[in-house]
Amino acid sequence: MRVPRSRRVTLLRSTVLAAVLLVVGYAGAALALPDPPAPVTANATWFDALGSPYGGCGMPQANLDSQDFVALNVFNTPGDYAYSTRPVPDAAKTGMWENGRNCGRWVQVSIADYCTGVNDGAPNQAFCRNGSWVADAYNGGTLTMLVADSCGDGNAWCRDDPYHLDLSKGSLNKFVKNGATLTDLYPDHWNNRHISWQFVPAPNYTGDIKIGFLQGAQQWWPAIAVSHLANGIHGVEYLADGTWHAAAMNSDMGQSYIIGGLTSGATSFQIRVRDVNDALINGGRVYSFSLPCSSQCSVPYTAAAYTTSGGSTGSPSASVSPSVSPSVSPSVSPSTSPSTSPSSTGACSAAYRITSSWPGGFGGEVTVTAGSAPITGWTVKWTYADGQTVTQLWNGTLTTSGSAVTVKNVSYNGSLGARATATFGFNGTSGGTNSIPALSCASP
Repeated sequence: MRVPRSRRVTLLRSTVLAAVLLVVGYAGAALALPDPPAPVTANATWFDALGSPYGGCGMPQANLDSQDFVALNVFNTPGDYAYSTRPVPDAAKTGMWENGRNCGRWVQVSIADYCTGVNDGAPNQAFCRNGSWVADAYNGGTLTMLVADSCGDGNAWCRDDPYHLDLSKGSLNKFVKNGATLTDLYPDHWNNRHISWQFVPAPNYTGDIKIGFLQGAQQWWPAIAVSHLANGIHGVEYLADGTWHAAAMNSDMGQSYIIGGLTSGATSFQIRVRDVNDALINGGRVYSFSLPCSSQCSVPYTAAAYTTSGGSTGSPSASVSPSVSPSVSPSVSPSTSPSTSPSSTGACSAAYRITSSWPGGFGGEVTVTAGSAPITGWTVKWTYADGQTVTQLWNGTLTTSGSAVTVKNVSYNGSLGARATATFGFNGTSGGTNSIPALSCASP
């Protein structure tokens, strides 16, 4: 049984609406809502997909780090199904969504008991009435999922159970138990089950954050979304006139903030980001970027290339290219053994990494690193030995000839400073063997 969701759809098409959202924007004050004791047992339901163009966190579904995602409850109002003020001003009525402040975090979800009765979320009715909760062969299946949306509907699921999770429908048959995927959990063995869950760090995290501008963003309303977070997001700060300012959250879309330029009306920006512990990420690393749209961004998400400076790790002034997430992002265990193969000229090197795998396919990532001198372009080549093919690639221009693969830079990520990096990603097909190929990197 699914939750009839009245999803919050946020179309940011005009500066008039932009100004309204800026006025009501949630500044991100702490609400003293603790993480649940780990793990907790809760009711679980499912929903089809994020709203269009954004889910509750302010990210389009295609740009999420994972297509295994959940929605958290906006409200904690048992027995009150009408209250609907967002952002929620009263801490006592604030659900685990916490006005967006748990966006971008990850949860480890485990399947628990099956309901033999009626579990329809009807107001003022017991969960699993006229039945009981029973264990079965699916108990213990686990999946790590991303917080990407909010559940604010006026039903018992979203109001009476403070730890309720709404799961993406496409993930229900991807839970794993004893190394095997539970491919038939939905629909015959679902009926809205109990689950247990807890917050966990981002699994196998590598790289750095991603920054994109939202639809309607322009110099006087620079609305951004921050994603690929190691430990959630509790705030964004922007530099203006030499002083750091706290950015206003875009309504309660917890990964979207309204920033300001380096000077009034400027289209160049510098930001810092605070994680779920309110600590500056990467030791206070500063991210510098410009508005990538000529006047106003016309699509839901426009990735921004940035450089970095300062911080506790990484080289100052590293270059990071925009990343366009693939439409499918399976939940799997990535490879931990990248292959680095310098080019013969020493102008650049390239490292290949398998980031995910699933029956018949895989996801990969290649990081290009400039040598001791700046470069103005790069070309990476490799040849597959096991019959693999590349079916989709982003942040690069792909050419293939049989098993030979050639990827050249695109306009925004070809020029790299000394020791700076650019990354492109791809999906591919594979058989039983998927060895890591040797790479070559050259610069014109």
